[in-house]
Amino acid sequence: MTDAADLRRRTTALLAAHPPATTDRLEFLRARFDAGLAWVHFPAGLGGLDAPRSLQAVVDAELAAAGAPGNDPGRIGIGLGMAAPTILRFGTDEQKQRFLRPLWTGEEVWCQLFSEPGAGSDLAALATRAVRDDGGTSRSSGAESGGHWVVDGQKVWTSSAHLARWAILIARTDPDLPKHRGISYFVCDMTDPGVEVRPLRQITGEAEFNEVFLTGVRIPDAHRLGEVGEGWKVAQTTLMNERVAIGGNRIPREGGMIGVAAADWRARPELRTHDLHQRLLTLWVDAEVARLTGERLRQQLTKGQPGPEGSGMKLAFARLAQEISGWEVEFLGEDGLTYDDWTMRRPEGVDFTGREAGYRYLRAKGNSIEGGTSEVLLNIVAERVLGLPPEPRTDKDVAWKDLPR
Repeated sequence: MTDAADLRRRTTALLAAHPPATTDRLEFLRARFDAGLAWVHFPAGLGGLDAPRSLQAVVDAELAAAGAPGNDPGRIGIGLGMAAPTILRFGTDEQKQRFLRPLWTGEEVWCQLFSEPGAGSDLAALATRAVRDDGGTSRSSGAESGGHWVVDGQKVWTSSAHLARWAILIARTDPDLPKHRGISYFVCDMTDPGVEVRPLRQITGEAEFNEVFLTGVRIPDAHRLGEVGEGWKVAQTTLMNERVAIGGNRIPREGGMIGVAAADWRARPELRTHDLHQRLLTLWVDAEVARLTGERLRQQLTKGQPGPEGSGMKLAFARLAQEISGWEVEFLGEDGLTYDDWTMRRPEGVDFTGREAGYRYLRAKGNSIEGGTSEVLLNIVAERVLGLPPEPRTDKDVAWKDLPR
């Protein structure tokens, strides 16, 4: 059984063999993965040691104290938080060996091809089609194969698609079945012919996400995750992990946006009022409760299989981000409206703490939409956490092809 002392010994050995001061960053990250110190709760040989997830903090603290380089969770967050746990649970041995190491080191960026213009909140109504084709080749497979899928459709709100090598993709493989049952889950090579990425400009002026058009894209059957027609089941693992990743990030006390707001308060005494003080105290307490709840939720996770409670964490994150950023703009007055550059840029991630208050206020508006709208998540919490009666669903047993669109 791997314990904290054993992890410290392994970390010391890693640092001795690969001194951070003289080791190339990528070389160090690869060595860390191979030593099982990337995500210690993953299986041995896949970046982990089958250790309790809570012991990851021991490794992270030792490496931080030694000045060791880390990966870039902002740039590869979709791979880390969504693709990896899904591949771990549903992938073949070959898929795990092929994808997990370069995903964790950041050598390959991932994106998520789920939402569509006509199927956003109702994701199961997606219309992108994947049709089986027993002939032809794909650049991803590199050889003739008897099993391919030809994919046609459009995806939207795809963060990092302009940076990504791979995408997790759900597509309809049987329109004669009800919408939740005729879906399959694939890994799509974003460099393959037929994949077109177009930027979408946001309210911030930036284009951190995109729309993606898929025209005759050939995906080898070897890049399918889970059984044909069971893509919705696989996607639930992705979605539950996504909500934990968004709402349950590990941050220190008074970290994140509440830390920025508290720093503003301390730095600008001339702007203080009693009402703003009371509201800040309430937000600080709410943020601390959310932080501790997120820590408890992470400790309950086993093998990347979170439950519906993650939807509650994502709900709390979205509400807090919007309320804190709104408080900050109100507190700063005209200074809270400043924003340095409206030019459409292509950032590699979202920065909620290092940018202007105006950016935070605008960007936080999307938090209640991305990763599952707050309205949908409220239903999930009500039905799957609180056990309340579900809303009537008249389309649940109707073939997808017969649904009005």
